[in-house]
Amino acid sequence: MTGAFEIGAFTFGELNRQTDAAGLVPARDRLEQVLEWARTADAAGLDVFGVGEHHRVDFAVSSPQMVLAAIARETARIRLTSTVTVLSSSDPVRVYEDFATLDLLSAGRAEMTVGRGAYVESFPLFGQDLQRYDEYFEDRLDLLLALDQDPVVTWTGTTRPAIDGLGVWPRPVQERLPIWIAVGGTPSSVVRAGRLGLPLYLAILGAPEQFVRLTQLYRASAAQAGHAPDTLRVGVTSHFHVDTTSQRARDTFYPHYADYIGQNMPRAGMLSRDGFDAWAAPHGALFVGSPAEIVDKILWEHSLLGHDRFLAQVGLGGLGQAETLRSIELLATEVLPAVRRELG
Repeated sequence: MTGAFEIGAFTFGELNRQTDAAGLVPARDRLEQVLEWARTADAAGLDVFGVGEHHRVDFAVSSPQMVLAAIARETARIRLTSTVTVLSSSDPVRVYEDFATLDLLSAGRAEMTVGRGAYVESFPLFGQDLQRYDEYFEDRLDLLLALDQDPVVTWTGTTRPAIDGLGVWPRPVQERLPIWIAVGGTPSSVVRAGRLGLPLYLAILGAPEQFVRLTQLYRASAAQAGHAPDTLRVGVTSHFHVDTTSQRARDTFYPHYADYIGQNMPRAGMLSRDGFDAWAAPHGALFVGSPAEIVDKILWEHSLLGHDRFLAQVGLGGLGQAETLRSIELLATEVLPAVRRELG
């Protein structure tokens, strides 16, 4: 770990089905809710707030940098990140300019997390060949990192026209924009992050023990490339809800989470209450319970992975605004300080 353990919240801005109508929650309403989540996270003391990118009818966020720019003007201290930017189907020059502008608007609080994308709807939308999925990411990450190093760039790749001594402006407040790589579980992606010495996010959607090998591979790849261990960072993301008691947290969250799984992961089938409780068990991947339970689970997962950032995916499945705000506040005021005390 390079500093104090960090805890934050993030969302994809899902547009869940309304219980009293056939349609989805309006995107404008969802975005207003997300802004309130961010204001609450900032005021309560969380370290990071993120929004992710999708290009589907049931998501409100297709441009994380636009939403984060709005959040920047309504918050004071919390760091702002994409979770994630689908770099494979984006122009790295535009991405860098947008996040540099976000950094200026937020007085140096911008980060970005880049990934290949768990969904592939952006490829046909932007006229790209899905067969070149890996090539697009590798090529565009190389350009993005070059842009972060120097305002005047000469670069040649395979997926977009070359750049010959051109400047990219404006520059951010920070000397370098923090660029994280998000990985779902592909070993080659972990090796790439380690080789480049970039901070790594792991989406913990299965048994946390399965990710131990990936963190070991990341650190070994970084060491082989000559990166010092104390420069490496690992973050994890998990589905989340915390309430004053475990029973209240589970009873409140279960119907919403079952709807979320049914809408976004239909191949998983109907999530039973027994299945939900098993996922939420002390060594399961789902973070649902009382503040004390969440603290214990973060500490247990840290003993396995040695990560230094935890991001909670909040507001899933149409969970009510009051319940979501309370969950964010408890994460900041009870979970975060307890975890920091334990980890020193």
